[in-house]
Amino acid sequence: MFNKRIKIKEVIGLDQELNDVTVMGWVRTFRNNQFIALNDGSTNTNLQVVAELGLFEDTLLKRITTSAAIKVTGKLVKSLGKGQNIELKAVSIDILGDSDPEQYPLQPKKHSLEFLREIAHLRFRTNTFGSVFRVRHSLAFAVHKFFHERGFLYLHTPIITASDAEGAGEMFRVSTLPLDNPPKDANGNIDFKEDFFGKATNLTVSGQLEGELGATAFGEIYTFGPTFRAENSNTARHLAEFWMIEPEMAFHDLEDNMNLAEDFIKYIIRFAIEHNLEDLSFLDQRLADEEKLLPTDKRSEMSLLEKLNFVVDNDFERITYTEAIDILLNSSAYKKKKFQYDVKWGIDMQSEHERYLVEKHFKKPVIVTNYPKEIKAFYMRQNDDGKTVAAMDILAPGIGEIVGGSQREERLPLLTQRMAEMNIPEEELWWYLDTRKYGTVPHAGFGLGFERMVLFVTGMTNIRDVIAFPRTPKSAEF
Repeated sequence: MFNKRIKIKEVIGLDQELNDVTVMGWVRTFRNNQFIALNDGSTNTNLQVVAELGLFEDTLLKRITTSAAIKVTGKLVKSLGKGQNIELKAVSIDILGDSDPEQYPLQPKKHSLEFLREIAHLRFRTNTFGSVFRVRHSLAFAVHKFFHERGFLYLHTPIITASDAEGAGEMFRVSTLPLDNPPKDANGNIDFKEDFFGKATNLTVSGQLEGELGATAFGEIYTFGPTFRAENSNTARHLAEFWMIEPEMAFHDLEDNMNLAEDFIKYIIRFAIEHNLEDLSFLDQRLADEEKLLPTDKRSEMSLLEKLNFVVDNDFERITYTEAIDILLNSSAYKKKKFQYDVKWGIDMQSEHERYLVEKHFKKPVIVTNYPKEIKAFYMRQNDDGKTVAAMDILAPGIGEIVGGSQREERLPLLTQRMAEMNIPEEELWWYLDTRKYGTVPHAGFGLGFERMVLFVTGMTNIRDVIAFPRTPKSAEF
């Protein structure tokens, strides 16, 4: 059997000598025609393979170059060298794939993240991205584990949809109509009745509305899938394609929603700490090295691991939107005009405001509730004051908003009234309104942008570095 191998992560955990051990991986370095640093992606730690002098042909040794793929069988022995406890004394070496060292763009040195984004198809082979994507995997696994343990049903909501859940209009159109000569109606507009679905459709911006349908039958559901925003934004926090986690729960109010979201965030962070401590320790040191280059006032007060443990071990602060605005208005940053954007009741708080609340004022995650209804979506439950809705956002250090959610408006008259105020036609969402006609119940839900969560846990600073193949304006490589 060809693939009778042991992963390097398992090999370096062994403390005994073994014969006939087979490993496979990619060469990181080859020193003195004798010492091969081999990595297979299971860990950042390389396995030292010793090719005894005189045992192998020169033609073979010349092919052992950086990133060449090799298969090695040999004896696992205690190492006398520094930096490793064990090493593999090679008996046989097979070249599985050559790599031209003159053309291979990744060399055994530190590369900038900007450069690595240009060769995103190869950046997985670096220690930084190895750690990031192993952590991402664990977080994704923890998402499913959390909801499964609580009896939620995993619902696959559509990627192609005719609805705009957010009412934002920034959507990618899906069509099979000819671009050069689409059919037109009597008014000269594109006739989508001739299109594949018989109506205008787009890539989903959220699975929430469909998720509510599931919650009103199964009680508690969650979605975890790709979402799309045609927002022409080139910031370090935005992607055109990203993954969203959206639970929807019947018989939940705003407080239940907040409790679940806080438990959820703590659970998946704790899972990553327990299962990826080696990778998080590497990323912790990487972030510390980067911050040494920053002015003292720009450095984080906590290391990455300290921050993660602090979040897990402490309750999130909970304040209303009105209290948040008062804090901002009374802040020295506002009084000294350090905010780029104005502060007053009714604004949609900007990232700088959210980060001030989290990083400067409370110095921990904050849940802000009861936002003005004018800046929130039509489906959020209206409060008795007539001005606010039962919404909640969770703000995280270094990022700002990481979760957005609300209690949903279950009262049909108030829901249709709000839709009319926002010019949302009832006939387009007849199926959604049916849930308020046939056994309506109080219910709530939230959405968590998965990449922002990965950004927070890994300490990376650009969201393009926590998704395998980032989709951004003017960029759709691979």
